[in-house]
Parts: sequence; structure tokens; C-alpha cells
Amino acid sequence: MTSILVVEDEARIATFVEKGLTASGYAPTVVGTGVEALDYLATGSFDLVLLDVGLPGGLDGFGVLGRLRERGDATPVIMLTARTSLDDTVQGLDSGANDYVPKPFKFDELLARIRLRLREAGRASATTETVLRHGDLSLDLRTRRVTVGQSAVDLSAREFALAEQFLQHPEQVLSREQLLSRVWGFDFDPGSNVVDVYVRYLRGKIGADRIETVRGMGYRLV
Repeated sequence: MTSILVVEDEARIATFVEKGLTASGYAPTVVGTGVEALDYLATGSFDLVLLDVGLPGGLDGFGVLGRLRERGDATPVIMLTARTSLDDTVQGLDSGANDYVPKPFKFDELLARIRLRLREAGRASATTETVLRHGDLSLDLRTRRVTVGQSAVDLSAREFALAEQFLQHPEQVLSREQLLSRVWGFDFDPGSNVVDVYVRYLRGKIGADRIETVRGMGYRLV
């Protein structure tokens, strides 16, 4: 049975989510602080985390997520938060969150996002290839190490996810919509330029000539 860690300090919401997950066939475990969350996640026994941003005790959801990713734990994380500003959203995703659900939310929507992230995680774990390469650019999915030639390159979690998409589809044009869906996991304002911004960041680190702009279509790793 799929195990989900629910990190939520509001008892009403935690109970609501726990009951809904149980009725849907999942095995939820509920904790109320960031410290508890890290202790439970250290066991490696969870398939997904629902992580509230506003947690008591001095360690909020961003802090939990950062420590989780720092120790190499790639467990899918869906952030739950009453904060809806773009800055908070970008901070969560750039720290390594797989999705971001604002409160209040409809439980059916949350379930749909859980199913999507679990499917993606299943596909990732099923593949035997852990190192993606194109030319002298390589990306190790297990160690999160990126190299250009003989040089190591430091990428943020979001830059890494973007690079992964390009390396999984070399020489293929990827539209902004495809990249938003696959890397950010939810729909931004159609006027958002977040993809263009992160492509620029990535070019600055792996080489400007590696990612080609295809006018009116998107981007391509060449």
C-alpha cells in the first residue's frame, strides 16, 4: 500500500486529509512539526509527502524540504500552503518541491496531483539509466551531479529538473507549456516568463549555445 506522510499542524485539515487518503486506499501518517517530519522521512518508508509550509517549532516547510533534498532524498513532495504569492511558489518549487497546492483546496484535485506525482516517481524508479548524456554534458540522476566536460556544475533543484527534461529529449523541441507541466507541475499565469528565466539561468551554467531557441515553438538541446 502506498505510504504518504502528511505534515500539517492544523488538526482540522490533517484529519480531513488523513480520512480522505485512507478512504482512497492510501496509508497516511500524520505529523505536526518539521522535526518530526525529518525523523519519519529518515526511515525511507514513504512514497510521497504532503508538506505544509507554515509549521511550528522554528522549522517550516521550506526548511524541511531543503534538508530533505540536501541529503539526497528524492521522495515526491507536494507543498500545501495558504501563501499564494508568486515568490513563495517559486521558492518552494526552486527548493525541490514537485507540486504546490494552495489552501483551500478540493480533495479531488489533491488526489489527482498525488496520482500524477506517484506515476512520475514510478517511471523514474523503473528506469535503469541513471546518467543522461548529450555530447560532453552529463547529468547523474542518482547523485544529482552535473558535469560539462571535466568540470562540475552546480544547479538549483529547478535548474536540474529543467536540464533533465532537455537531456531526456535531446534535439527535440520542447514548448514552454510542456516545460511548465513537466518541471513546475502546475499551470502558471499564461503571461509568466518563468521558463525563459530558467532557460537563461541554465544557459549561463552549461553554455549559452547548448540550448537553442526555436522561434514561436520553444527550446531545443543541441
